[in-house]
Amino acid sequence: MDRQLAFELPSRTSLDKGDFFISQSNKIAVSLIEDWKNWPLKKHFLNGPKSSGKSHLAHVWAKLSDATIVSADQLQDPEILASGNIVIENIDRIVGQIDMETHLFHAHNLIFANQHFLLMTGLSSPSHWKFALPDLASRLQGTRLASLREPDDILLSGLLAKLFADRQLYPAPDVIQYLTTRLERSHAAAEYFVQIADQAALAEHRSITRAFVGKMLAQIPSILD
Repeated sequence: MDRQLAFELPSRTSLDKGDFFISQSNKIAVSLIEDWKNWPLKKHFLNGPKSSGKSHLAHVWAKLSDATIVSADQLQDPEILASGNIVIENIDRIVGQIDMETHLFHAHNLIFANQHFLLMTGLSSPSHWKFALPDLASRLQGTRLASLREPDDILLSGLLAKLFADRQLYPAPDVIQYLTTRLERSHAAAEYFVQIADQAALAEHRSITRAFVGKMLAQIPSILD
């Protein structure tokens, strides 16, 4: 059979609250996001590995609190950003860059002075980072933190189903169960596998069946290094 050319078609990622799956690995982080009006000093830090759901939860909170979302490496005008509640994502990207740290430091202080709420995200805890500005380090390291963990079985199965649905693919439950017990237990691995399975299924005119995903797994000894 001729192979169909596979194009990188955009998938629709839903960031609604109802599309965030809750399990033992993330329920504490979720409960602290929902309890945002009681955050100590009106700020909170959310960390977790790549693709663990930090941005999804940040969007959920932004909708709840009418907050603006910006990446830390895009901070330019702290006074405008401090005019309301704000999410500053990917703090770890600017650690050690004194100019960007200075923007974040001023934004943090203005948000605090104006009594707005601040949610920050990053790959790990700020206590592990080497900041250029000691004053910024003390403020971030003193912020209450919640962590998103790698997925358990319940979360991984829900995540796989959602990632497939984002691409308008709906494998049978036995396919999801099969993948849950064999795929590397990480959000990034699930995201990557769904992407390549979608591309391969399109190219080969195949449905996402148990036999198909089994073949895909056999061809990829290690999905992520």
